[in-house]
Amino acid sequence: MRVWIDADACPKLAKEQVVKFALKRKFEVVLVAGQPQIKPAFTLVKLIVVLSGPDAADDYLVEHAVPGELVICSDVPLADRLVKQGVTVLDPRGKEFDEHNMGERLAVRNLFTDLREQGQVGGGQGAYGDKEKQAFANSLDRILTRLARLS
Repeated sequence: MRVWIDADACPKLAKEQVVKFALKRKFEVVLVAGQPQIKPAFTLVKLIVVLSGPDAADDYLVEHAVPGELVICSDVPLADRLVKQGVTVLDPRGKEFDEHNMGERLAVRNLFTDLREQGQVGGGQGAYGDKEKQAFANSLDRILTRLARLS
């Protein structure tokens, strides 16, 4: 099994959580980033830095992740591309993207993008704390168990 992480935008606590699960369950973690990152010093963690453009890391994930693998990302359009390929996708706050909720998540994302551009709302997501970390760990455990059964 392999877990991919869209590393540029993923909170450090979520990355650390995935590595802890990987050490326990013995699977590979691949961090994909558009800029250099600090890679945890474990052989089961790989870092791929794709320097060719703003969506290069997204394109790399879409080209390399396959059904039966998990991608951690908060980028809704990227998640949509991956879900359409049959890849399991989880955001760092513990919400799984799937074919049933993808349309709604894209619509909400587009609405908030429009509202931000019009100056009607500001900022992005709130702080990443213990509540988000726990929700992510619970979902990660559930999804990894499900994927292990399918393989």
